[in-house]
Order: sequence, then C-alpha cells, then structure tokens
Amino acid sequence: MPWDDDAMPTLMSNTGETPLPAQTTGHASQGAGVLQHEWRGAWVIAARGAYDMDSIRPLADALETAAKKHPKVVLDASGVTFADSTFLNLLIRTHYAGILRLVAPSPQVQRLCEITGVDNILEIRDAVDNAAVS
Repeated sequence: MPWDDDAMPTLMSNTGETPLPAQTTGHASQGAGVLQHEWRGAWVIAARGAYDMDSIRPLADALETAAKKHPKVVLDASGVTFADSTFLNLLIRTHYAGILRLVAPSPQVQRLCEITGVDNILEIRDAVDNAAVS
C-alpha cells in the first residue's frame, strides 16, 4: 500500500487537547563533511557526519580521486555518526581500487562492518599514524 499523507491521522496528546509535534522527515545526510590532507606518504580523508545515498557524493568523489592519485588512502571514520549500505559499498569499491585503510570507525560503523563481514576484508587501524605507515 503506498504512503498517503492525507490518510495519516493527527497525533494527539493523551488528553486530546493539543496535537503532538510531527516527526521530522530529515535525511541522515545532515552535517556530512570531508576533510583531506597528506600524512606520511598516505592521503588521509576524515569523514564527519552522516552518510546515506543523499550525502555520499562528496565522500565518494574524494575517495575515488584519492585512490587514483595516491598509493595509499586512509579513511578516518571516527566522526561518522551514521552510515548505511551506500557507505559500506563505497568502502568496498575503494578497497578494490587501491590500498584503503579504515581508521577508528565509530561504534555504528564498526558494528556495520562486523554484521556484514566487511571487517574481514578491510584493514582497520586504531590511529591515522598506524594506518599511514602500515
């Protein structure tokens, strides 16, 4: 059955007096950002914020360009607050395009990697220094 906003009932408080605030429909893409720099011979990309199909493009562009230009790419994922299969797919594609090290994934990203078995494919390090020199 398709979603129909007109058919949605108005949420009311327990007393029936005042409608409750509507749920937000914002995407997980709010607040995503990418910082880049060279460190000890590796290209480091620090991803911050939430990544889904609406917000992945800047990170995808950065990783694609880095994999073409640099022998080693390090992705600092410590600031990633949300990631879905789009993010995971990007990591796998980058891994197969060149050397990718994933650094300090946030608990959500770590769990996503564990559930899918990607933690057995990617090289995950605890710090940018360790990833750059390994």
